[in-house]
Parts: sequence; structure tokens; C-alpha cells
Amino acid sequence: MIQPATPSWKLPAALAAALLVGALLGWLADGHVAVGVALVAVAEVVLLLTRIGHQTPPMMATPAAASPLQHDRFMMRSRRIASSLRDLRNAASQLPDAVVLLDRQQQIRWFNHAAENLLGLRRPQDRGAPLQQRMAGSDLADWLRRGTQEPLSDIAAPGQADSQINVSMLPFGDHEQLLLARDISHLNRLEQIRRDFVANVSHELRTPLTVIHGYLELLDLEDVPELAPVLSEMRTQSKRMGQIVEDLLTLSRLETQHQVADERVPMASLLATVRKEAEALSQGRHRIVLESTAEADLLGSPKDLHSALSNLVSNAVRYTPTGGSIMIRWQRVPDGAVYSVSDTGFGIPATHLARLTERFYRISSSRSRDSGGTGLGLSIVKHVLNLHQAQLQIDSTPGVGSTFACHFGHARLLTPGGSDDD
Repeated sequence: MIQPATPSWKLPAALAAALLVGALLGWLADGHVAVGVALVAVAEVVLLLTRIGHQTPPMMATPAAASPLQHDRFMMRSRRIASSLRDLRNAASQLPDAVVLLDRQQQIRWFNHAAENLLGLRRPQDRGAPLQQRMAGSDLADWLRRGTQEPLSDIAAPGQADSQINVSMLPFGDHEQLLLARDISHLNRLEQIRRDFVANVSHELRTPLTVIHGYLELLDLEDVPELAPVLSEMRTQSKRMGQIVEDLLTLSRLETQHQVADERVPMASLLATVRKEAEALSQGRHRIVLESTAEADLLGSPKDLHSALSNLVSNAVRYTPTGGSIMIRWQRVPDGAVYSVSDTGFGIPATHLARLTERFYRISSSRSRDSGGTGLGLSIVKHVLNLHQAQLQIDSTPGVGSTFACHFGHARLLTPGGSDDD
């Protein structure tokens, strides 16, 4: 039971009275007042220390003990969180994609086993090292230095020179980053197998199709009038098959190219040729207008550029109804020059625009067959423009028409009539 506290004035008064009594006793004992006071003072100090030791509470109060049920719940939750973190870390370690956790200074905090194989990172020496410094001399280091805003595609893996990777950077946590690198070597091998297959099959088909078409041309429709419709259709289809084979061979060649042999391409003569081809294909069914104000030639492959530019015009002729108009333009823009083909055709729904450059992609199969298209023209255009560091932009409104524009940068422009070094 806790005793009631002593009033604050009583203890000092009692101590003072005791000192007086000690002084009196010392004076009575041969006049030693100081000795009496000293003895009483020592006794008071001992008494005070004893009193303080019994009454002072501990420096830190012991918290109330948790109930057994609360303690069990806390321990169970802690074990569950630790188990989840352990499972997450093990799963990330076994991912086939390289995963690297970086702090805000792009220093390596953690990486999985795939990062050791693909990026050449090593434990424990690379933990805490700047990733850009660790990847010095590779395309990955240049990408990190530029800022990593866009993903990096199809580069040699720093840890495996015979592998190709795609790399992306994701924000993570508090100003941290997560680098992901995916091995695409097997996809590249499959793509190469597909290209080889298409090229080989196209080469093998070219000869028999040429023979068949040749014999069909030898047959005179007047000699067998009853078979005239059949022979005419056979000629048309054999010619179309031959065009498909030629386009496949062209596309296979473009896909395996990484650059072109640059030459001066006189745009005035090329545009005139493209217009004549369009008029021959149209046979007077359309109004074709050429507008050239760019006053610039192009640096590139004459054959490939002719193929791309004429494909756009022939598509406009095929898909524009009789009586429509086609506008061919070559004009300057602030960042270079643009070759565009506008028509008043059927137009293209927005859902199809993103896939138009895929091989054999058709908006309407019956309409494409009737027009004589192969479904490869826009794919050829895309690859030619990629080789010339140009871009294809498509704008279309159903029922109004379409515009296909090729944007060429300043590096591809030459002054007309000048040398190739201009």
C-alpha cells in the first residue's frame, strides 16, 4: 500500500532540528559542536538516500504486457509477411529476364541470376557500383547516359556477346528504378528462319510461274473462243502470283538489309516517272495532280525509293473510285521534307491504321483481290523508309479519303543539281 506523501515543509524542518540537536550534544560533550553537527549530517544523508531508493519509480516504466492472443496474432502476421517477401525474392531471382534494382544515383542495389548471365554482373563486388560505369563500352551505357526515356531494342548483351536483348527502365519505390532486360535471341532466330523460308519458297515459285504465264500468253484467245474467259482469268491470276513472288523477294531483301548504298536521287525525274505510272494504271479514270515545291533531291537508293513512292500512288489509284482525284506532293517542312499522296477514296477506319504496314494485312479481302493488290506494298514502303531513317504517317477518314506521308530528315536532303557531298 502506498503511504501518503509527507508535506514539503516538514522534512526540511525535521532535518534542521536534528542538526541543532547534534550541535547541542556536541557542545555538551566537551564543546565539540562541529563533531556533533557532522555526525547528525551523515546520518541524515544515509536516511535520505534510503528514502529516495524506496520511493523513486524506475527510469523507464514497464509497459503493460500484451495478451497471449495479441502476441500470437502479431507473430503470425510477421511470419506471413516474411514468407511473402522470401517467396517474392526467390521468384524474381528465377525470372528468365534480367532484373536490376537501382537507387536514385543509378547504383546497383540488387539483381537476379539472369542479370549475371545477360549483363555480366557479379556478386558481391557489383553491389553499390554505378551501373553506367559497370556497363562502360556497351550500347547500354550510352542509353543510360542519354536518359533511358525510350526502351532500347535489339542490342548485344554485355554478358553474352552472341545474345540480343531488349532493355527498359521502370520507376520503382522512392525515386528508385527497375531495369528489365529480355533475351530475344530465340525470337531473332525464328524471324530469320521465317525470312529464309519465304525467300527460298519465292525463288522456287518464280520459275514455274514464269513458265505457266509464258504458255498462257502463247495461247490465242481467238483460237479457242469458248475458253476465252477461262484463259483470261488464268493470265490475270498468274500475273498476280508473279507479282506476289516479286514483292516477297523484295521484302525479304529489305528485311535483311541494315543500310543502303547512298546515291543522289533526282526527285524531279522520279516524281515525273511516278506520275506517268499512276496515269497508266488509272487509264483516265482519275484526276492526278503533281505539286513539287521542295526543291530538294534525296540521298538514298533510287530503286528502293522508286518502289516505295510508286507503291503509295498505285494504292491510291486502286482504292479510289472512278472520277476521284489523287494529289502527289513533295514539299518542305521545318524538320526536312515530305512526300505525300492524298486521295478521295473509300478511307480507312481508325482501328485498321496501326496494322496497315503488316504483310498481307487487308481491310477488305474482296476489295483487295478485285484491285489486284498483293497486300505487301505498305510493308515494303515501311522497310524502305526505315532504311532511309524516314517515317510513314497515315491520316484517313472513312468516306472522305486518305493521306500517306513520308517524312525525310534534313540529313537525307540534297540541293538539286549539286554534288552528292552537298
